[in-house]
Parts: sequence; C-alpha cells; structure tokens
Amino acid sequence: MDLMKSMMVAASGLRAQSGRMRIISENIANANSTAQTPGGDPYRRRMPTFEAYFDREMSVHTVRMGKFRFDQTEFGKKYEPGHPSADQQGYIKTPNVNALVEMMDMREAQRSYEANLNVIKTTRTMAVRTLDILRA
Repeated sequence: MDLMKSMMVAASGLRAQSGRMRIISENIANANSTAQTPGGDPYRRRMPTFEAYFDREMSVHTVRMGKFRFDQTEFGKKYEPGHPSADQQGYIKTPNVNALVEMMDMREAQRSYEANLNVIKTTRTMAVRTLDILRA
C-alpha cells in the first residue's frame, strides 16, 4: 500500500507541474501581444499557485494547482504612434512577460515533472521486483 501512496503523491506532482507548464506556455505565447483598445491593458502575466491537499482516502498529503494570480508589475511601454492601440502620446503598453524568466520557470517545471516521473518509474520497478521475489 505504501507503494501506491508514493505513486499517488508523484502523480499529483505531475498534474501540478503540467498545469504550471500550461500557464507558462500561455505567458510565452502572449509575450508580444498588445491591448485590444487604444490605451487599454495588454496581456498580464499569470503566475501559478499550488496548494497542499490531504487525501483522506489514502491518508497522504498531495499537491494540486491553486488559482493563478496576476503579476502586478508594471507594463512596458513602447513608442509606436501608428499602432492602433497607441495612446494619445503614441505609446503602447507591452505585456509584463519576460521571456527569459518564463523559460527558466519552464525548465524548473520540466525538471520537477521529470523527478515525479522518476518516482513513479522507480516505484513501479520496486513493485515488479517484489512480485518476482514472491513468485520464486
């Protein structure tokens, strides 16, 4: 039963990191978007949150995605007077997404995902070897 618990914890980590990578992908995809209306706000970077969750059925602590929150840092400004979203002074607001930060976050999420996957693979191998010993 302990092997099942470790697999369940690792699976919750896989789901959480997968959701994190989805949010990071959305941030990267919208890094160059602009506002829909003149003077309006462009895409605002989203940041994933995680929350601990106790599974009473299995008696284990797991992790799951919480609600994302918006990054409250200032938008960038770029001078483009001919752009449809430009304000009165000719500036457009650019998203507060830094591609380098997003790529570093993506790499960290990928490594966490791989670590959880390795836990599942190792647990599975241990279960198979235990069955082999019991058969002998």
